[in-house]
Amino acid sequence: MYGKISLAVAAAALVTGCGSNVQQGNPDGGGVGFQNDAGGPSFGSSKDGGGSEAGALPPNLVLTEKGGYALGAPLSGDLDGGGGSGNSVGQNCNVLMGVVRDFKGANESGGHPDFEAFSGSGPTTGLVATTLGGLKPIYASQCEANPPSGPCPYGQQTTSQSFYNEWYRYTQGVNEPYIVYLWFVPNGNVSTFESLFFFPLDNAGWGNSGTGTDKKQHNFGFTTELHTRFVYKGGETFTFTGDDDLWVFINGRLAIDLGGLHPAASSQIDLDQSAAALGITKGNEYPLELFHAERHTSASTFRVDTNLAFTNCGTIVPDNPN
Repeated sequence: MYGKISLAVAAAALVTGCGSNVQQGNPDGGGVGFQNDAGGPSFGSSKDGGGSEAGALPPNLVLTEKGGYALGAPLSGDLDGGGGSGNSVGQNCNVLMGVVRDFKGANESGGHPDFEAFSGSGPTTGLVATTLGGLKPIYASQCEANPPSGPCPYGQQTTSQSFYNEWYRYTQGVNEPYIVYLWFVPNGNVSTFESLFFFPLDNAGWGNSGTGTDKKQHNFGFTTELHTRFVYKGGETFTFTGDDDLWVFINGRLAIDLGGLHPAASSQIDLDQSAAALGITKGNEYPLELFHAERHTSASTFRVDTNLAFTNCGTIVPDNPN
C-alpha cells in the first residue's frame, strides 16, 4: 500500500485541524495523498452530521459512528532519532495523529504471547505503574503465569516485562508500526471519536486474522499510542469506553486504568476533582498520553468523549528516549 517512510517525513505528513496547509502521501509519489488548502482539515461531515466540509476526504478514511479514522503510511521502525510533532499551540485540534502497531496473535506462527491469549470479563487494574517512564508505560503486572488471586480477578493477563515492552516499541519481526489519524467531531458539549468496529489495520500489516462481531474478517491484535497536549482551564473531563487495555496519563500520572482483557468498559476523569492528584493548575499546559491495546477477537470498540482543547495534534515520541 505504501513505501515505508522515516519519522521526519511522517511528521511532515501530518493531517490535523491545527491550521497549517499539509498533504499526506508517500514521498516517492505512491500511496494515498490528500490535502486541505483552506488551512485546517475537517475531513468532512460524519454520519451524525458533525464536522464541516472544509477539506478533501482521504480515500481511505473510514467513517465511524462519530468521526472517523485513517491509516497513514508505515513507519520505518527507527523511532529513536527524535519525535515528529503536529504542534500548533493555541489552536484546537480535531484530528489527532498517533501510532498503531500490528501484532500476530499467540495462535499464529511467530505470534506474540500477549495477543489472542487470556480472557476477562472486566478490567484488571495495576498492570502498569502510576507514572510514565520515558513517555512509555512502566510494566507492573502481577498477573503473569499462576498469578496471586488478589490483584488478578480474571487470572493471567500478561507474560513478562520484556514481552510487554514490545507493545509500544518497534521490534523487528514482532510488530509493524503505522501512522493513524483519529477525527473528532462536535457532540453536544464535548468532542467525540467513536468506532464500534475499530480496525485501522484491516488489510495491512500482518494481515487480517479473525472474524468480528459483524461477521467480517479484520486485523485483530494491535496497540494504539497517542501523545498530545492541552491547556487546563477548569471544567474539563475525559471519558474512554472500549476494549481491551487502556491507560491514560495526564501530566505523566495515571488518570484512567482499564487494563487487561475485557469487554467494552468505561471510565471518566474529572480534571477539577483530580487536579491535586494529577499535579495540574488552571492556566497551564500539560501532556496527555493514551495507550491502548486490542488483544483478542471478536470485538474492537474505541470511544473518547472530551471537552479538552488539544493544543498539539499528535507527537510521535522515540521508542527509547534518552
